[in-house]
Amino acid sequence: MVLRECPLAAGACVGGFWPMGDEIDIRPLLRALAAAGHPLALPVTPRRGLPLLFRPWRFGEALLPGRFGTSVPAGEAEVMPEVLLVPLLAFDRRGARLGYGGGYYDRTLAALPGARAIGVAYAAQEVPAVPTGPHDQPLPGIATEAGFIRTER
Repeated sequence: MVLRECPLAAGACVGGFWPMGDEIDIRPLLRALAAAGHPLALPVTPRRGLPLLFRPWRFGEALLPGRFGTSVPAGEAEVMPEVLLVPLLAFDRRGARLGYGGGYYDRTLAALPGARAIGVAYAAQEVPAVPTGPHDQPLPGIATEAGFIRTER
């Protein structure tokens, strides 16, 4: 569905994430993106106040424990994704979102102004309105298991 609703430039590097806990599992989407020729990258959480770093990763390559229970690629190489899949705790139809705290994705989106950001969540995580602040970065669309939502800006 994401590939149909949000066609990506050929070979665009996609920054995804490895699901944790009850988070939506985007591994099938990551497999489809890789099969379509998109290189993948996964985030590494730095110290507070900095944007995420992204390391290249392929299915079958090792993942190591990262900060806050994340799984991160081994190695030190970094890439700049052109597309970001952003995990959400809650979202609204304006593209406002709640993340996991710390402002990592807001700083990352601000640091990558040319990157295309797509939120990913379960449809049940939609709320009428998410409170926003001056540093919050809205998303142009949200992918859920029920379909793709183009946000109202």
